[in-house]
Amino acid sequence: MSPDTSFTADGAYDQEGVSAAVANCHPDAAVIVPPRSTAVPSETADTAPTQRDRHLQSITEHGRAAWQKASGYTNRARVEAAIGRFKQVIGDGLRCRTDQRRVTEVDVAVHALNRMLVLGRPISVRTA
Repeated sequence: MSPDTSFTADGAYDQEGVSAAVANCHPDAAVIVPPRSTAVPSETADTAPTQRDRHLQSITEHGRAAWQKASGYTNRARVEAAIGRFKQVIGDGLRCRTDQRRVTEVDVAVHALNRMLVLGRPISVRTA
């Protein structure tokens, strides 16, 4: 596993069992889950802070928006938007039955979606 492996989810996954399961599978993975507004640090926050404790400390010091940007949590919204675009334009199901053909189907769909995005993007030219 590479050191930049991460698990990103929304606040519903702010549970000890989720963090333990991620740590069990990938001990070096960063768990990027926003703590709930009522979250409190663990008992060992002063001596051996967990990732969640460090997140809470960062939110307290810099604010939630700064934590989201610094932790990379904002990437989750970009991914969700891209998947939403894909599903809206291409559809939410694959039609092929074999894995190799599904890969080809997704490749063609992504190429078509990217082409549509390029065609719809304005070309700005500075005049002054």
